[in-house]
Amino acid sequence: MAHMTATEHILLETDLRQVPDLRDARKSHARIELRSRLRRRVLQLEIIDYYYLSVRSRTGATGLEFSLDLRFARAPQLSRHIAWRWMAASLLLFVVPALIATAIHTSAWWRQEWLPVSVAAASAGASATFVCLYRTTETISLFSTCGAAQMLQFTGGLGTFRALRPFVAKLTAHIRLASTARRHTKAEHLRDEMREHQRLRELGVLSASDYEVSKARILGQHASGGR
Repeated sequence: MAHMTATEHILLETDLRQVPDLRDARKSHARIELRSRLRRRVLQLEIIDYYYLSVRSRTGATGLEFSLDLRFARAPQLSRHIAWRWMAASLLLFVVPALIATAIHTSAWWRQEWLPVSVAAASAGASATFVCLYRTTETISLFSTCGAAQMLQFTGGLGTFRALRPFVAKLTAHIRLASTARRHTKAEHLRDEMREHQRLRELGVLSASDYEVSKARILGQHASGGR
């Protein structure tokens, strides 16, 4: 533990870096706003001053505003989760009332005995459809280069990727541009990324546990003599 503390001290000693926020930005390159009404989440992203990403997020009544240094970011990751089981349940629950409705047309007995069942199945099908839509999600995530810390994540419903696609292309291009401004050696980059993680922890973007995990990854690479 003493060795890790000393190493961390070495990693953190450096010149002061200023990361601009949106109010101080000299140039804006792209902007997008994402909303997930079912989850009561809003995310505003704006690429500023070539190397930075301004983030404004709100979940319910809780808001957070910060900027990310794109020199320490990997290309954005997009993932999709489809609630297959709920989709199958929804289809099944809508098929049952359809079959009952067909039988009702030819039999008064069916009309009397199975109409309530048909209505109940249709109601259950509507509920299953809602759950299917809620649990079928599209997520954008942004991780740091060496520490693999999750610096940004937003989960929305179907259609999120379609709205994101043009912005993600520009963001990826700016991350490539920012990578050219990294320090010359890997050891220097590791020190810079450690400081970026510490800054994000102080802002509340990274939790204490996420920070410790990412720090351990960086210290491991630094101790192995990363160049």
